[in-house]
Amino acid sequence: MRNDVYDIGEVPPLGEVPPRMHGMLVRPDRFGDPTVAIRDEVLDVPELGAHDVLVATMAAGVNFNNVWAARGVPIDVTKGQARWGEPTDFHIVGSDASGVVYAIGSDVREVAVGDEVVVHPGQWNLDDPWVASGNDPGLAASFRVWGYDTCWGSMAQFTKVQEHQCLPKAEHLTWEEAAAPTLTGGTAYRMLFGWPPHTVQPGDLVLVWGGAGGLGSLAIQLVANAGGRAVAVVGSPEKADYCRSLGAVGSINRRDFSHWGVPPRWDAPAWRDWLDGAKAFGKAIWEAAGEKTNPRIVFEHPGEDTIPTSNFVCDRGGMIVICAGTSGYDTLIDVRYLWYLQKRYQGSHLMNTAQAAAFNDLVRAGTIRATLGAAYPYDQIPQVHHLMEEGGLPDGNVSCLVNAPQTGLTTLR
Repeated sequence: MRNDVYDIGEVPPLGEVPPRMHGMLVRPDRFGDPTVAIRDEVLDVPELGAHDVLVATMAAGVNFNNVWAARGVPIDVTKGQARWGEPTDFHIVGSDASGVVYAIGSDVREVAVGDEVVVHPGQWNLDDPWVASGNDPGLAASFRVWGYDTCWGSMAQFTKVQEHQCLPKAEHLTWEEAAAPTLTGGTAYRMLFGWPPHTVQPGDLVLVWGGAGGLGSLAIQLVANAGGRAVAVVGSPEKADYCRSLGAVGSINRRDFSHWGVPPRWDAPAWRDWLDGAKAFGKAIWEAAGEKTNPRIVFEHPGEDTIPTSNFVCDRGGMIVICAGTSGYDTLIDVRYLWYLQKRYQGSHLMNTAQAAAFNDLVRAGTIRATLGAAYPYDQIPQVHHLMEEGGLPDGNVSCLVNAPQTGLTTLR
């Protein structure tokens, strides 16, 4: 007999879609710490449009966007969902997934029920004139992040996505390994190869902030695979060893410096202390690289604490490319270095399908190693995001199991 709702870890027969499902939800009336804001609830399985695909989520990747969604800052994500005709009283977190296709819309042609897939997080209106004209969907006005800007995220038994988001799962990866790298890897790919002429070339020096984290661990591998040389910024000798195992040519321990944050005004006496710190950091890059070479590309995501230094050390004619602001949004660019040395300060957001597929192909080929630091059971999703906010998660990417068996996992108990 068909169940109304299945327990977590109990997979329905292929193609059977129950009317109800478990999901990890945020609601506006409980915004705050993820341990309070994110809760398991039972709700209706979403209905599909003509170009939609319903994926039974086997595992879901953990991303800092879920922390922002739980906090309700810098925006209330539920309010924006109305733009896409979605519910506005709740939000299912999660923008990375591995799973099995269980149902497809009437116009879906490239995906079939039973396909094992990973899901990239870029969505847009398929009839958007910008996209229809052949332009980069990542720059479309209708571009949005599935599982952040949209309601039906990955941390539920079923998730609704657009057909183009479904990419073939690497056969050699477990569900939890496959769930973790697509968002961070695709983001890193766009940052490093999406902004010509500043794409990684053989011999290029690339400074990678947070080298042992989810973004950095994949960026290092992408740089090395393209023939570049990555210098990783880390917080411990153990993280430095990890980055070297991924292909970094050297590393810098950020704890050896204290000049972080927005510096004093250039005409203030204290500015000289900041400048001395930035110069020392630049010399540390030379030591890590083994020569007096400044980075042609600076791979940025901390934001407020690091942008002034990134701007200072970036090479003449180089690029600082940024995708996040985990240390804060109020950054400072000293435009004297920017214009005089003709540097580029480039924002980069997520990926388009071609970039996600290019990254996924490298994972499927085994060229890029999935950097899974840990996998946790479904019921610990709120606590895992609390740990992420505090910087307490292991190196690499992290995932949580949903429909996959909840056995053999790291637990927080």
